[in-house]
Amino acid sequence: MAELLLFHHVQGLTKGVKAFAEELRSAGHTVHTPDLFDGRTFSTLEAGMQFVETVGFGEIISRGSAVADGLPPEVVYVGFSLGVLPAQMLAQTRPGARGALFFHSCVPTDEFGTWPDEVPVQVHAMDADPSFVGEGDIDAARALIAGAPHASLYLYPGSGHLFTDRSLADYNAQATALLTTRVLRFLADL
Repeated sequence: MAELLLFHHVQGLTKGVKAFAEELRSAGHTVHTPDLFDGRTFSTLEAGMQFVETVGFGEIISRGSAVADGLPPEVVYVGFSLGVLPAQMLAQTRPGARGALFFHSCVPTDEFGTWPDEVPVQVHAMDADPSFVGEGDIDAARALIAGAPHASLYLYPGSGHLFTDRSLADYNAQATALLTTRVLRFLADL
């Protein structure tokens, strides 16, 4: 079984993120879900972004890094949208990473150096998500997949951004079920 460090999205550590983590726990994995917003949740992406812009993206990454300092190095880093920032930074820079799972987002690898060849990664998003497709995340994901030997990009039909969060309007049960199957297979193969 794997130990995962799972970072929430811009709306905070919602009931949907907690439910996803619980599903992974029920499969036997250890899942840490730090709250990078100190208990705050937001009803919209825009409200969450306003908060993040006030705090700063660098601070969010630093908070994620601080949580990782208390864990063993052999961790799988998981990020939901905004949470991909600390997850990707740690997967690329912290020695010992077992793997990485990026949902709804991906940033260019040169933000944090180069992708370590030994770290397997999956990127999951919807094929018509305006944030993922329209803001360049899909290009970053394709570049990562092309350059990493153990990498996969999964696109699901639809335009929802946070489609894995059952507490939000974008939730898509069918896509999330398929994503979860792929994630559990990924974790079993580590």
